[in-house]
Amino acid sequence: MKFPQSFASLPAFIFAAGLTASAFVAAADVPLVVPADSTIPAGPEGDAVRLGRQLMNDTRKQLPRNVGNGLNCSSCHIAGGTQAYASPYVGLTALFPMYNARDGRVISLQTRINDCFERSMNGHPLAWDSKEMNAMLIYIRWLSTGVPVGSQVVGRGMGQVDAALKPDRARGATIYTAKCASCHGPQGVGTPDGSGGYVFPPVWGKQSYNTGAGMARTETAAAFIKSKMPMGQPDSLSDQDAIDVADYVAHQPRPVFAGVKPAAPAKGR
Repeated sequence: MKFPQSFASLPAFIFAAGLTASAFVAAADVPLVVPADSTIPAGPEGDAVRLGRQLMNDTRKQLPRNVGNGLNCSSCHIAGGTQAYASPYVGLTALFPMYNARDGRVISLQTRINDCFERSMNGHPLAWDSKEMNAMLIYIRWLSTGVPVGSQVVGRGMGQVDAALKPDRARGATIYTAKCASCHGPQGVGTPDGSGGYVFPPVWGKQSYNTGAGMARTETAAAFIKSKMPMGQPDSLSDQDAIDVADYVAHQPRPVFAGVKPAAPAKGR
């Protein structure tokens, strides 16, 4: 058994998009292809694409009123959302609106972006009609060039790990010290870059994502760690290693999501 990738609910998507089942099945998986910069259009539209990319990669400095911690969008969506199994943006405009299990409803891409601002960035949502929101949307649309509606891009989401495995938090602490602390710090506070940002982001503490973020869940973080961590050594950890270290990190202190009341400390997973 495998943990599902993010946002997966095909029947609900078919309903939301007004597609027939046969139309959806006809759209096959497609490879993740990042468009060349030479394909960025001229004029205001191209300016918006470039602004969107800048906002994704330098979110904290560019949008200080909306970001409440030390993270950028690219802290999770690596390289501006262009890497497989790091929640790439490529192909997203071919999927939204779609059903989101966490929200329990069909949501737009704007809502999904603002979910990240409120949860992963521990901040505040963008106005739907703002210059910044539209820039992010058009950047994602540009990255999605050529992806047919309803298609799944290979490498979407954060990969998978074996759900049958049980986390060993103490073992995860040992793995964190050996494999993660050199970049993210022994106390999970990240590595500052000297200019108010981070070379490597904080993974717990007040400058990290809050309890409502996907990365605060053991299974989501484990899939990301397995696929992408340590940096430059993808798939070097076993599923068990990834689950153990993810569970250890998930149970460290971090801001509480404003959308829910504080709960008693979690037991087990």
